[in-house]
Amino acid sequence: MTVKNSTSILPPIRVQDFDEQLRSLIGTTYRWAATHWLQLIIAVGMASLLVFAMHLVRRIARKYCAHPKQSRRWGAIVARAVLATGNTFMVVAAVKLVSAGNFAGTPQEVRATINLVWILTAGYQGAIWAREIIIGGIEYRTADEHYSGEAIGSAMGIIRILVGFAVFAIAAIVVLDNLGVNVTGLIAGLGVGGIAIGLAAQGIFADLFAALAIIFDRPFRRGDAISYDKSSGTVEAIGLKSTRIRGVTGEERIVANKQLLEKEIINNTQREYRRVVFTLGLVQWTPIETLEALPTMIKAVVEEKGMKFVRAGFTTFGASSYDFDVEFDSPSAAFQEFYDARHMVALAIIRCLNDAGISLAYPTQTSFTAAPDGEMVLPYAATDPRPAAEKAEPTPVPAHRQGTGATPSDSAVDGDSGHS
Repeated sequence: MTVKNSTSILPPIRVQDFDEQLRSLIGTTYRWAATHWLQLIIAVGMASLLVFAMHLVRRIARKYCAHPKQSRRWGAIVARAVLATGNTFMVVAAVKLVSAGNFAGTPQEVRATINLVWILTAGYQGAIWAREIIIGGIEYRTADEHYSGEAIGSAMGIIRILVGFAVFAIAAIVVLDNLGVNVTGLIAGLGVGGIAIGLAAQGIFADLFAALAIIFDRPFRRGDAISYDKSSGTVEAIGLKSTRIRGVTGEERIVANKQLLEKEIINNTQREYRRVVFTLGLVQWTPIETLEALPTMIKAVVEEKGMKFVRAGFTTFGASSYDFDVEFDSPSAAFQEFYDARHMVALAIIRCLNDAGISLAYPTQTSFTAAPDGEMVLPYAATDPRPAAEKAEPTPVPAHRQGTGATPSDSAVDGDSGHS
């Protein structure tokens, strides 16, 4: 006789001839209870104590969640998961623990039935715990004072559905695998289906995960003033698909979460201060002593106005000026305070330069023209080096013009008329 060995996994409970197996189970349980009634009473008492202890733990978890100071901690998430523990799971878990030691000589049929019920109940309860912990973690992040009232908070229903579907699908696969069902084909089918759905809605899922990344990583929050790419504004809402930003000129900008995270983001709200940079162009005939004393003068002016002086000094030779840079920090990162500080210090610097007789340069250009004889004609009055007495003497008249009684201007007119 040939014996064939099969490697296939058979289910622990056959579904064929269900009535006969049910009657056999009932009969076996009755005979076992009749012969082990004392052990059963002790086992029921032990199971009752276990159920009572579980209820006590759940009551402690309820009090922990009700405490206002504890409700905003990570421990409250675990407590919420404990509160989601069902009474059915408590009873089945107690029976499983008591029967595991085979204290009452439990028959094989009864132990197999308890094991089947335990697998189903534990799988379902484990999925509930996982869902509560994941949802609790997301709610913990969105319940922050900077995130309250955002669109992501009102979209928790969608997130709960997605998380619930994922954890219960995993729990179902685990339960079927423990029952002896070959789940390889099921996992492959779910994988192919998941890939197809992911490719079809990759844009939506990309923005969804980007929104979750914003919540957990927190590059910015609602109300923060940010600069991104070439734009800037204040964050008004963070949604599942996009983030709404109010521009500095009043317009509302809607930016996809994925696109926003791909750019460099400058969070101006997290600044401790704002830096102001001035460029002073001094005229190029400013004395070198004045240029050397200028940084000290500027520092005194900046510190007098309550700002933090950073540096001041010569930077470059301008086209028509000597350029000095002045840098100082405002007392806070608020834009209005930065704006007022810049205005106040600028006026104080101008006043200081005026009092010291220091002139600021402005773009200048000098044009020169040539006389008929080719000499350069200056665009300004030339300085006559002769003494004042010599300047008062009349200009001698050439010999060929003597006796005519005509001035140079008259001769010019006569000459012009003669040519005409």
